[in-house]
Amino acid sequence: MAASGPGDSYDAKSGKGPLAQRIDPTREKLTPAQLQFMQQVQLAQWQKTLPQRRTRNIVTGLGIGALVLAIYGYTFYSVSQERFLDELEDEAKAARARALERASAP
Repeated sequence: MAASGPGDSYDAKSGKGPLAQRIDPTREKLTPAQLQFMQQVQLAQWQKTLPQRRTRNIVTGLGIGALVLAIYGYTFYSVSQERFLDELEDEAKAARARALERASAP
């Protein structure tokens, strides 16, 4: 059995038709009708995939937005934890002051 190629006809057993060949419009001489048909097919394919692409873009945007909000929220949370460090710093100042008092007392 020969391998099927882009120029083969419809195969009734498998239900597969011929595959489309890629054409480079800059290299091959195409008529204006062929170019117009190519543009119509491209537009139809673009419109067919547009809802799926739009959905993916929305999901991606929401994911990135959620990540940004999570980072923003974590930043606020970590800044609020700095009060703990401030308390430690106050205790360290008090300990230094006590040490200076002991050192200066006879």
